[in-house]
Parts: sequence; structure tokens; C-alpha cells
Amino acid sequence: MSFFIENWILIAVAFASGAMLVWPAVSAGGRTGSIKPTDAVMLINREKAVVVDVCEPSEFAAGHVIGARNIPLADLEAKLPGAVKNKATPVILVCATGARSNRAMGIAKKLGYEKAQSLSGGMGAWRGASLPVEKA
Repeated sequence: MSFFIENWILIAVAFASGAMLVWPAVSAGGRTGSIKPTDAVMLINREKAVVVDVCEPSEFAAGHVIGARNIPLADLEAKLPGAVKNKATPVILVCATGARSNRAMGIAKKLGYEKAQSLSGGMGAWRGASLPVEKA
């Protein structure tokens, strides 16, 4: 017991450093399937990932990732198996902010797409990284 009393500062520093190591996982809110825009580009180029935009058609027409397929979130469960037949193919789900694509990622994983990922920050992050956008 005297060890703890004499070394309380050391123990506090160890606890604080452990908390700082765990913080990124906790602050992500369990979204382990999020991907940054630059990592998404590498996945598209190297592994031929399919980009699925889960926005409504009007949002999709205003601007989307080049080559993305538009499947609104409400239709995703019914239409994703027809759009991406190989469940081993990486799928990147995109929306305006990343909120809908996180929900879409859950649906895709439930359908068996284990390599499904959500674009962190959505189209806002994509544009912020100065990546190309296509308009319909």
C-alpha cells in the first residue's frame, strides 16, 4: 500500500497515458469501418472497390464520386446484391456527411459484404480533400 501512496504521480501518469491510447477508439463511436477519402482512393485503384452513393437522386445529381452507383438508403437492402454481385469486393458507401453511409454499412455487412466501409465525412470530406467530383 505504501508503494501506491509514494508513487501516486507515476500511477496517475500511467492511467492518463492509457486513457489517451484508448480515446481514439472510444471517440469513433464504434465506427471501425470508416475510411478516409485518400484511403478510399487507394482502395478504388488497388482493389477495384465499388463506390455506392446512398444519397437521394437529387443529391447524387448535384455531385458524386466519379463512377459511383446511386442506390438510395431506403432501397439499399433490395438493390445492393444486384449492383455488387461479388460479396468479397470492397464496397465504399458514401453520402453527404457520413451519417447515412454508416447506417448503410450496417445493412451491407448484414447482407454479407464484409469489406463494406463508410466514407468518413461523406462528400464534404471528399471535396475537402480536393478529389474529383462528377455531376449528373
